[in-house]
Amino acid sequence: MAMSMKCLAPASLLIAALTLVGCQTDYEDMTVAQRAAYSRTGSSYTLKPDPNAPIQVTYRIDDHRFVTLENYDRCFGDNYYNDTRLSIHQKVWKGEPTDYRGRLVIDDPSGMNVVLPTARNSSCGDRGCTNHLAYSTDSGRTFRWLDYMKYSSRPSEDSEKFTIAVTNRGFYVARENGNDVGVMEYALIKDINLSQPYPAGVKGSSFMASKRPDVLPSLHTPSGQDRFTCDASIRSAGQPKTP
Repeated sequence: MAMSMKCLAPASLLIAALTLVGCQTDYEDMTVAQRAAYSRTGSSYTLKPDPNAPIQVTYRIDDHRFVTLENYDRCFGDNYYNDTRLSIHQKVWKGEPTDYRGRLVIDDPSGMNVVLPTARNSSCGDRGCTNHLAYSTDSGRTFRWLDYMKYSSRPSEDSEKFTIAVTNRGFYVARENGNDVGVMEYALIKDINLSQPYPAGVKGSSFMASKRPDVLPSLHTPSGQDRFTCDASIRSAGQPKTP
């Protein structure tokens, strides 16, 4: 399952919406009227994914496991999980990796468990938006989806409060909550569906970080990286850099 994060509006509302919320729109999905509205603004927000743009590694676990951004424009494009030892090159979602502004730690030496959080960067209306994460229990060959935050009017900004940490047993979703950090622990076993009740004998937990202060600090990504990165100015050879 691949997630596409897009934000479309009627042509008459495009300029105002983009100015207010920094909405990013897939150019190929626009109507003729929407493309015309963009052209009148100088196309400053038009996204034209470029298959020739050089692949960017946006998150590295170690020397053979990493996330890449491909076919993109201004860091909005196709996000792939890679394991070169296992010949895995799996597309996970379409969007901008750095819209998730929190920390990501993957500390599973077995390589079986992978979790990749995403975040919306769009107008969310009165009910707010939901942010999702993709999780895999088979080394990144397949992924399922789970929401980790609901009803946010600023989903990208609010994601900065999160730390998501992965181990060989499962993963933690930690969110800053005043002077403490609330933590949800999810168990991972092969083929588990976290949208359904846990199987017999499997369970998760929840706790405040102050009650178990050694859990999260003990986890580290082998590469030392703990956030997505991307250079929005990169273009394919012969193309001008993005202003």
